[in-house]
Amino acid sequence: MSNKDIGYDTINLGHGSGGLMTRDLLDHIIFETFSNPYLDQKHDGSIIKVDGEMAISTDSFVVSPIFFKGGNIGELAVNGTVNDVAMCGANPKFLSLAFVVEEGLPMGDFIKIVKSIKETADRAGVQIITGDTKVVERGKGDKIFINTTGFGKVHPEAHISPYKIKAGDKIIISGPVAQHGMAIMSQRDGLEFESTIESDTTNLNFLVNDLLDGFGDKIHLFRDPTRGGLASVLSEIASDTELGISIKETEIPLDDQVAAACEILGLDPLFVANEGIFVTIVDAEVADAVLELMKKDKKGARAACIGEFTQEHPKKVVMHSVIGGKRMVTPMIGEQLPRIC
Repeated sequence: MSNKDIGYDTINLGHGSGGLMTRDLLDHIIFETFSNPYLDQKHDGSIIKVDGEMAISTDSFVVSPIFFKGGNIGELAVNGTVNDVAMCGANPKFLSLAFVVEEGLPMGDFIKIVKSIKETADRAGVQIITGDTKVVERGKGDKIFINTTGFGKVHPEAHISPYKIKAGDKIIISGPVAQHGMAIMSQRDGLEFESTIESDTTNLNFLVNDLLDGFGDKIHLFRDPTRGGLASVLSEIASDTELGISIKETEIPLDDQVAAACEILGLDPLFVANEGIFVTIVDAEVADAVLELMKKDKKGARAACIGEFTQEHPKKVVMHSVIGGKRMVTPMIGEQLPRIC
């Protein structure tokens, strides 16, 4: 697949017209890349069989820049939606895929993104089964936006709900915080700085499934701390449960280079977006076993128990700092880092 297959160096308005140019784009790029029995029927939708509970999640991706260290908007779109379905305790299997492309996007960039989506979907074990492509006039978009919807059957042992959480439950995070946000900011116009920080974008569904296989209803909640970061996720959970949360700053995984970048930009790493880690709330009795299992997986190798739920200070998150004091962790107000995902 190359520009020559299409005969155009850039995306044109005609590629979104529904005519011959659209058909060429679909046949030579979309259908050829994602070919499978569902998509090859070329219906306006797709028919799947549902047996039991199904989790569905949809998301739109507008990250800028569209190519960044460790990934691109296509990879992010697949992983982001796969992980959202997994956080429901489900095994993602199918994705819809919709593009909004700005006229003038280099065809080579579009092909690179489509190939990346295919590779990322294969790694996550999901198929693209339906979708859409629209082209907007030059200046009416920003290169490319992607919408994905994920579908997956809920694990038979999953009973995921914040209302199951009780005092004493442990809070475990699967890896270091703030990597995605800092990778984006290191390449953001006007803020560029030398860094080898890469986005942590990855699929988490297999590790989540292993945890549910091993611990079932002892796992009370999964959350991925994307926009708003760890601080916002924990604040939301504390509010929903009406319990307090106590965490230790020394236990939160954070790479030195990421911490330094946050300090340079005046950002708190607890508020910075992540795309390849999750928080899980578990019964205290299985916390050590959960950590042991997670650390055997590459995507949980740096997992850590960072705190617990308490009857004290209800609806509030309190962090025990490195220097021995305490501070309140509040949810983020407004948008700290726009166009991060």
